[in-house]
Amino acid sequence: MAEGTASVSQERAANAGSGPVLVRWTAPDALSNLVAVLELAADGQVRCSAATRRPFAATVKLIEDALVAGDFYDSGEPIAAFAWPLLIQAGGLVRLTGTRLELSPRGRATLERPSYEALAALWARWLRSVSQDELARVEAIKGQRKPGTLTSAVTRRTVVAAALAALEPDEWTGVGKLLGIIRAQRPPLVATRSLRALWRLYVADSYYGSLGYAGPRAWDVVEGRYALCVLFEYAATVGLLDVAYADPCGARDDYRGLWGADQLSCLSRYDGLAAVRVNELGAAVLHHPEALPGLGLPVPRRA
Repeated sequence: MAEGTASVSQERAANAGSGPVLVRWTAPDALSNLVAVLELAADGQVRCSAATRRPFAATVKLIEDALVAGDFYDSGEPIAAFAWPLLIQAGGLVRLTGTRLELSPRGRATLERPSYEALAALWARWLRSVSQDELARVEAIKGQRKPGTLTSAVTRRTVVAAALAALEPDEWTGVGKLLGIIRAQRPPLVATRSLRALWRLYVADSYYGSLGYAGPRAWDVVEGRYALCVLFEYAATVGLLDVAYADPCGARDDYRGLWGADQLSCLSRYDGLAAVRVNELGAAVLHHPEALPGLGLPVPRRA
């Protein structure tokens, strides 16, 4: 881990914040966490809004307590605990009946015989899901709901996934470098439909805080934060990425100077992500799905 620690430390030093960097190896616990969430759903304990399909706060807390190693943060900022109900819905493992998630036939089959192929299928189905837009999780960016403002989330996820596939497995990559790859690749990651649509997005005030004033810096604020959410909340939760991260407060300064933004300690809960590594599971899912059955990862821990 010495080489990884060095690259993580360099990336952290480039950011504005301070504090310890935590490292989470996600693959060993990913399948256990999927099983734990499906078991909660089988018991009728996973509840989501019928309108938004998002989990209720009590459900998020319940899932957080069930995760093998807990959520990434213990500060009340859910990441994995929020993502799992959305992932299993997108993967067709559950259906929403009223406000309660119930196992589908696919979900019951997965619970009976959990496998790393199931995680790969979950990732693939989530990439194609149209029910959610991860940018909405960056609550500091307002104006997202205005019609004709945002591009397709499916297209954006595909761009981020392509950047992950371009990384060398088992090597740490600083988030700054990865965002540079995402920004430079073709097709590009674009969150707004036009320059005019960018002016509809804002921080704090719809006029003075419009992100149209940000110019080239708007990419880091909008597309960059979207990419951080996909990486941290979904790719890491499913177990494809090991992550190094710290407290998000003060971790990034790319939004400083925007009108109304200086009062924020961070722009998103994902700002603390410092580096990622495509692990053994991620390499199999992204490049060699035929290798999934032979992975030397642990079997799920059952209650």
